[in-house]
Amino acid sequence: MADAKQQQQQQTAAAATGVWKTVKPFVNGGASGMLATCVIQPIDMVKVKIQLGEGSAAQVTKNMLANEGIGSFYKGLSAGLLRQATYTTARLGSFRVLTNKAIEKNDGKPLPLVQKAFIGLTAGAIGACVGSPADLALIRMQADSTLPIAQRRNYKNAFHALYRIIADEGVLALWKGAGPTVVRAMALNMGMLASYDQSVELFRDKLGAGEVSTVLGASAVSGFFASACSLPFDYVKTQIQKMQPDASGKYPYTGSLDCAMKTFKSGGPFKFYTGFPVYCVRIAPHVMMSFSDGLRSLLQNAWYSSVSPAVFFTSTT
Repeated sequence: MADAKQQQQQQTAAAATGVWKTVKPFVNGGASGMLATCVIQPIDMVKVKIQLGEGSAAQVTKNMLANEGIGSFYKGLSAGLLRQATYTTARLGSFRVLTNKAIEKNDGKPLPLVQKAFIGLTAGAIGACVGSPADLALIRMQADSTLPIAQRRNYKNAFHALYRIIADEGVLALWKGAGPTVVRAMALNMGMLASYDQSVELFRDKLGAGEVSTVLGASAVSGFFASACSLPFDYVKTQIQKMQPDASGKYPYTGSLDCAMKTFKSGGPFKFYTGFPVYCVRIAPHVMMSFSDGLRSLLQNAWYSSVSPAVFFTSTT
């Protein structure tokens, strides 16, 4: 009887361990994303206002401090945290699951870069679809102060924003701008994945840099390339998610492609790179914040395994 009870307890413990092993990448990914969001939110706020034509980084910062106070830099924080809890959790978790399955089919051998890139793109698309409603709420809350007082939405928090969007525009409106959001995530993952792996090899193997120097250097390089690949889609996404109908009920853009064409005609290709320096500053710290002590074990496991750690470092973008 005692043996049967002990065996049952062992089976229960094994089952719990198996469940935690499955959900661990999702939990750790979301936690690292939420932590980094608390640090990076002011930069993201400035980036959005630059994209909406509020001026340079210095002008935006000065005006926000003078007119709204330091608390204005954290407007939309609840939506940013919700975005990480959904978007990052789904993206990192799906990446880990897909990678593990791919390694199994590859007889435990390291995956080629092309296959890792495809998995990264897929994981980015999944995460973007899941996190799109929270991303919409975040952009609208950050952009609200740029609108005339009569047109402001005055969302109180992320959940109030989601409720209002459903009530005023319907459930499907939660995925407004989802197209460029998905493409942005895929482009960012692709740019960071390829450049991070190559940068690690450069700093660690060729330059003989230590772990910290390798992480910082590779993060900066991969952040630059990820920004260059994804900013045009981020710009379009911001315009689509922020737009409101005019008095006649007509929106300024009929869709993402229309927004891109009108932007190109009015400002040329460099218009899509409005706020590029700030965007770079926003991306790189997100990568580096993944090395917080509380989550270091997950990243060390990725570093020393046959799985590329690059996509883990895109956790909060």
